[in-house]
Amino acid sequence: MVFKERTFYGEAPEKLVPQNPADLEASVADCLAVVSGLDASDIAVVAKDSIIVLSGTVMTLDESILAEEAARSIAGVANVDNRLVATAIRSTSTSS
Repeated sequence: MVFKERTFYGEAPEKLVPQNPADLEASVADCLAVVSGLDASDIAVVAKDSIIVLSGTVMTLDESILAEEAARSIAGVANVDNRLVATAIRSTSTSS
């Protein structure tokens, strides 16, 4: 295996703040897709400037909270408007 000398000394691409809403939407959607314990298949992500609007359905309130926290963790997101609807009555964190 041959290693080349490092030629890139800037900020890593993952750390760059998206410059437009479409990039921000994609970053948030990519993040939601890999969150453990979250089925993001029915979540729509829309960016209005640096505000993310999450809409759609999730199974539990816990999933809604996970989605909001994940969206907030993305660089460039100023605020999250969580409009997700939980379809299950009870959250998964309660014990019976």
